[in-house]
Amino acid sequence: MVESATRTQREPKYWALKQHLLDLLDALPPGSPIPTERSLATEFTVSRTTVRQALADLTAEGRLHRVQGKGTFAAEPKLAQRLQLSSYTEDMKAQGREPSSKLLEMDELQSDPELAKLLGIRSGAKVFRMKRLRLADGEPMALETTHLPLSRFRGLRRHVAAGASLYAVLHDQFGVEMERAEETIETALAGPQEADLLGADVGMPMLLLSRHSFGADGKPVEFVRSIYRGDRYKFVTTLTRP
Repeated sequence: MVESATRTQREPKYWALKQHLLDLLDALPPGSPIPTERSLATEFTVSRTTVRQALADLTAEGRLHRVQGKGTFAAEPKLAQRLQLSSYTEDMKAQGREPSSKLLEMDELQSDPELAKLLGIRSGAKVFRMKRLRLADGEPMALETTHLPLSRFRGLRRHVAAGASLYAVLHDQFGVEMERAEETIETALAGPQEADLLGADVGMPMLLLSRHSFGADGKPVEFVRSIYRGDRYKFVTTLTRP
């Protein structure tokens, strides 16, 4: 009993408040406002700093959504995307969401040795690069930078600028049949630029994905680095024993 009491005394005040808020969120529909910082501080006899820490944790975990000047609300459930070789457009439509993209940058650059190796081209050969902001129902979800070998996909620029799905263009215009991809997932913290574009706070946990895709002919097609909002996204896969 003494050990239990000691553990309770050592439990941070914000942790107890966080658990209370989790119970509250389980009973609230998405979009519902939660009590103000002042009222929470008064009800639980804690400081505003303690309240802010609990709210910051729940926001980073995707349970709360803060709107500047309006308050804090119960968040929508995270988008659960299955890990498979499909396009962002296909993934969003499969979930009943309306996908859209905002083209931020589109240019040609010389490949460094590492990128050249990934794309199966000589070092210094031209690469087509585009950076897009990915949205679902108008809400920013991811920041995606794609690299493709320019010599293989000449004319790709005009199709991408028209807003078509990249995978659809690669298939319809260049005869590419995607076969496999190697994908890694890491965590990162949002910097000022990512936070601004994705509508998140600086330091918000992000999911950093790197995808190296290959066609049915065995040739590399693309290398993509994507930054997804950790508070709005989660990935799902099925595991089988080898």
